[in-house]
Amino acid sequence: MTATVSPTVRLTVAQAVVRFLAQQWTERDGQRQKLFAGCFGIFGHGNVAGIGQALLQGELGDDSPGHDQHLPYVLARNEQAMVHTAVGYARQKDRLQTWACTASVGPGSTNMLTGAALATINRIPVLLLPSGTFATRVSGPVLQELEQPYAADVTVNDAFRPLSAFFDRVNRPEQLPSALLAAMRVLTDPAATGAVTIALPQDVQAEAFDWPVELFADRVWRVARPLPEAVDVADAAALVRSAARPFVVAGGGVHYSGAEDALRAFCEATGVPVGETQAGKGSLPHAHPQLMGAVGSTGTTASNALAAEADLVIGIGTRWSDFTTASRTAFQDKGVRFVNINVARFDAGKQAGLPVVADAREALTALTDALDGYAVDPAHRERQAALWRAWDEQVSAAYDPPAEVTSALAPGLLTQAEVLGVVNEQTDPRDVVLCAAGSMPGDLHKLWRVRDRKGYHVEYGYSCMGYEVPASIGIRLADPTRDVFAMVGDGGYLMMPTELVTAVQERVKVVVVLVQNHGFHSIGSLSESLGSQRFGTRYRYRDVRSGRLEGGPLPVDLAANARSLGAHVIEVHSRAELEQAVKEAKAAPADGGPVVIHVETDPTVHSPDSDSWWDVPVSAESELASTQEAYAAYVQHKARQRPLVGPAVGPAVDPLVGSEEG
Repeated sequence: MTATVSPTVRLTVAQAVVRFLAQQWTERDGQRQKLFAGCFGIFGHGNVAGIGQALLQGELGDDSPGHDQHLPYVLARNEQAMVHTAVGYARQKDRLQTWACTASVGPGSTNMLTGAALATINRIPVLLLPSGTFATRVSGPVLQELEQPYAADVTVNDAFRPLSAFFDRVNRPEQLPSALLAAMRVLTDPAATGAVTIALPQDVQAEAFDWPVELFADRVWRVARPLPEAVDVADAAALVRSAARPFVVAGGGVHYSGAEDALRAFCEATGVPVGETQAGKGSLPHAHPQLMGAVGSTGTTASNALAAEADLVIGIGTRWSDFTTASRTAFQDKGVRFVNINVARFDAGKQAGLPVVADAREALTALTDALDGYAVDPAHRERQAALWRAWDEQVSAAYDPPAEVTSALAPGLLTQAEVLGVVNEQTDPRDVVLCAAGSMPGDLHKLWRVRDRKGYHVEYGYSCMGYEVPASIGIRLADPTRDVFAMVGDGGYLMMPTELVTAVQERVKVVVVLVQNHGFHSIGSLSESLGSQRFGTRYRYRDVRSGRLEGGPLPVDLAANARSLGAHVIEVHSRAELEQAVKEAKAAPADGGPVVIHVETDPTVHSPDSDSWWDVPVSAESELASTQEAYAAYVQHKARQRPLVGPAVGPAVDPLVGSEEG
């Protein structure tokens, strides 16, 4: 017999990568979309003649057999930033679409490390293609190559290993198909996704090989909705029925699953109140009777009061960060138990909870059916309403502060909460607010009134300064029908302003609200609370007499900086001017590029307090009275921490005395 020979096509490794990525699709609930919207990149030696050449060839039109698609390319200005842009895009697309990112050898590739960590921590899919030195080692050591005496096969790209959900290095063309297929498996797995890294040595990128044509056929990756086990649903329903004060913590998994309607149906049927994590904010719309707002260290007083009393906590799509649990002080009922609905078993097992490993929408639907006829006591609904009214009044006062607060400020100087209030009230429900680091994420978590399921985007898994501007581009690219408002302080802005140039280049309209408070507002407040007196957190001249950074404010003109990068800049000095600036930004052309609104605020006026805590250790020994006082307070808070290790199923046990509580 004559063996059948499969047809092949001769391409370089880089050309094969680009062609393969252009043919990948995802599908969920019958809806199909391209997995990769394109490729962000910055070229240098390592990828300019590999991935760069392949992208060029695709853009110019490769009419070879089987090739009818190319991968759009966007030039970025910073490698870390382009990963942030991809993450912002993927999150806005509910993790069903993303971008690839290519970088050159050495620092170009390692600049992506922070972005990789951010993506993996937040469980967001992004494909990283760092370039490597020579697989053949014929020219080593090459420019920017790391040499290690103990291991000849170690490169700087090995730093991606602990930061990636999947890592591979392609040293031979024959390895590429298995690497690509494994990468797609992880990118499209909601339980395992994150940064996926395929390291490509520069000589391998340019090497030609005869590839089987079927490698480049359209390939559809179905994003599954795992169903819950019936016994887990039954156990969870029994726990809910036995609880007097159940409480839901809604995490990002609610959004990624599209489970908002299922959560709403569950809450309206049962009356169980809901607190939201940063990623889960917007799971219910503002003013829904069961919505108690943010929970944890940056939570509302309403949500945290109910969390403290809860005898059962139902976590939905949350990874239970320390901000959500207020460093395990939020849940104070002695017999509190947990039910964890999560597509990832790793997260479902936390807090010693009953794991319901399933898609959030499917699990909530099943649990609602199993609880037919159940509802909390009407008095509990009344308590929810009273707690929420009290908190919402505080928000209104923070949005429009009384005269005694504003009169104490410099003329025209706004509070940060007032800035958030103006933007919240002047924007449309479908507009997206974006933030990542500093004091604003906490204020947004507490104060922002979300009116659309995709209207709130705060990156608080890695809380990375500099995320805001590039991620806003990703969100706008993902949905050009929404205006995006990136809220960023001067500290975060100075970390990564360069992607404004990318927004100008691509004519992407994003609105950056640049809040100038002359320092690290959040860390300054934290430093003060820990007894460190805001040391090293102010942007000040060094005083010539004391030698300390306690002189006058630096003459940095961030508005001029943004203007020099090509953005349209609006400087405001009053509430009325800010209101008009937001309207002007909204009216700007859709293809007009970035708009920056510059506003100065008073960093000493704080938003309403959460009545909560975050565990940051304080020096146990100090000569400073401020530190001694802070340590005494720290010891008191530590005494309230809970181990949260009791089993979810079985009789509740008082951890202090060991007696059954029924």
